[in-house]
Amino acid sequence: MRAPGPCAECGAGGAARYRCPRCGSAYCSVPCCRTHRERCAPEPPQQPQREAAGQSSPPAPGPGTSLRDILGEEDEQDRVPPERLQLLGESEELRDLLLNPHLQQLLLTIDQAQDKSSLMRRFMQEPLFVEFADCCLSIVEPPEKENVLPQ
Repeated sequence: MRAPGPCAECGAGGAARYRCPRCGSAYCSVPCCRTHRERCAPEPPQQPQREAAGQSSPPAPGPGTSLRDILGEEDEQDRVPPERLQLLGESEELRDLLLNPHLQQLLLTIDQAQDKSSLMRRFMQEPLFVEFADCCLSIVEPPEKENVLPQ
């Protein structure tokens, strides 16, 4: 995995750990994300020639396919390792949140939406969805224990 590069918004070197889901620009923090989001102009998605010609897309990877076979180096640095994703299924706090019917409906709506990114921005105004997102992030990317005094 490569070390993070400079932030596209503030220029902080080696701090850009996050990427814009629309355009792929790197940024380092929530304030930089918000700044970037205001002026982000994503490139239109390009359809593979197969789909444009009406042919079906290739089949999903089989059981013998590894993540390294599917993802390029760029993609891999933005992915959560499978071991971390598995922790989501083991979290009681997350399980309790997912029992909420309103949250279930929000997640179904996102899953079925064409424009997921704008819907996600709208849902990030809902406290329940923010709580869900924060819970997921705290599980897959726990805060680093820097400058913590031993007790």
